[in-house]
Amino acid sequence: MSELVHPVLRQSRRAEMRGLHERIPFLSLLWKDVASARPAWLPIGLVLAAIAGVAYADHRVVSLSLVYLYTLPLTVGAIFLRKEISYGLIVACILFHYVFHYFDSPRQIHLRLRIFHDVSALLCLTFVVYVIQRYIERQEALVKTIERQRDSLLKDVELAAEVQRLFLPPGKPAIGGLELAGMMLAAHGVGGDYYDYIPIDAHTTQIVIADVAGKGVSAALLMSATAAAMRLEANHDRNMLQQVNRLNSEIGALSDPEKYVTLLVGEIDTTKRILRYVNCGHNPALWLRARTGTLTRLDSSCLPIGLAPEEICEVTSEDLAAGDVLVFYTDGVTEAQNRHGEEFGMGRLSETVRSGSSLSAENLMTNIYNTAADFCGDEFNDDVTILVVKCNFDRSSTPTS
Repeated sequence: MSELVHPVLRQSRRAEMRGLHERIPFLSLLWKDVASARPAWLPIGLVLAAIAGVAYADHRVVSLSLVYLYTLPLTVGAIFLRKEISYGLIVACILFHYVFHYFDSPRQIHLRLRIFHDVSALLCLTFVVYVIQRYIERQEALVKTIERQRDSLLKDVELAAEVQRLFLPPGKPAIGGLELAGMMLAAHGVGGDYYDYIPIDAHTTQIVIADVAGKGVSAALLMSATAAAMRLEANHDRNMLQQVNRLNSEIGALSDPEKYVTLLVGEIDTTKRILRYVNCGHNPALWLRARTGTLTRLDSSCLPIGLAPEEICEVTSEDLAAGDVLVFYTDGVTEAQNRHGEEFGMGRLSETVRSGSSLSAENLMTNIYNTAADFCGDEFNDDVTILVVKCNFDRSSTPTS
C-alpha cells in the first residue's frame, strides 16, 4: 500500500514550498510536483543546455534547417516547466533559429519560404507542447482527485478507529485482589483484535481477548460485532459456557467460513481464587505460578468462534495463588518477525514473562511490548494486543470453598 500523508503534514509541505518559491525564484518556473523534488534546478539546466546545443548545431549546419530538433528540448521542458514558460521557449527557439541559421548564413532564402518555414515550425512545436501540457494537466488533476479521496479515506479510517476504541476498556478496573493492564495496537489504523474486562459481581470479573481472522476494515467490523455480542451476553446473566455457545452461533450466522474469531474468555473469582476459562482456538495464555515458578499454557479446547456453530466447548478450572501472573496476547506478538524472518515466538515471550514477573502489571505489559518491538524493529505485521493480570490476593485471608 502506498504511503498515506496526513493532511496537516501535506499543508505544512505546501507552506514550505511557498517559502522556497519566495527564496528561490526559479522554482516558480516548474510544475509543483517537479519543484518539490531535489535538485530542483536540474530540469531547468537540462532544458537550457539542450536548447543551447540545438542552437549551436543549427548555426553550424548551414546546408539544412535543424529547427525541428528543438522538439526534443521543448518536449522535455513541457514535462517539467510551467505552461507559460514552455510556450515562451517556443518563441525563443524560433528566434534562435532565425538569428543563428538565417542571419549570417551565406545562403539566400526567399522571404516567403522563410516565413512559411518558420510558421510551420512554430505551429508544429506549439502542437507538441500543447499535447504534452494537456497530458500533464490531466495528470495533476488526477493526482489532486486521488489526494482528496485519500484524505477522505484517512478521515473514515480515523473515525472507524475512534469507534473501535469505544469497545475497549476506558481505563483500569478497580477490582480488589487483581491488578490488570491491557493494550491494543492496530497495525493498519483499524484492526481485528479485542480485549475487555467485564465485571460479573463484586468479586468476579471476566477477562476477554479475541482476534478476528484477517486485517483492516472487514476484520474491524467483525471485531465490533464480537465485542458488542460479548457485552450483551454478559448482561444477560448467562454463565460463561452459554455466552460462548451463543456467540458461536451468532458469529457463525453473520460471517462466511473464511471469517472466524479466536476467543479466550476467563472468569477470575478473587474470593475462591479460581480461574475458569474457555479457549476457542486462541493463542495459549501464559500462567506463571508464583509458588513453583512454573509456566503453564492455557491451551484451546475447541475450534475458533464461527467455524462450527454447533460445537460445544468445555470450561477448564484452575486454582490461583497470590503472586500468580496471567498473560493474554494475540499472535501479533509471537509472530512478529525480525529482518531475518525469525519470529519472536513463544520461547522469547515466556522468557520475558519470567524475567518480568516481579514487575507491576502495567510495567510487565510494557516490557513485553518493548521486547517484541525491539526484536522486529517496531514493524509489526499484525495487530498487537497484550493483557496482563497479577493476582494480589490478601495473603492473610483464606479462599472459600
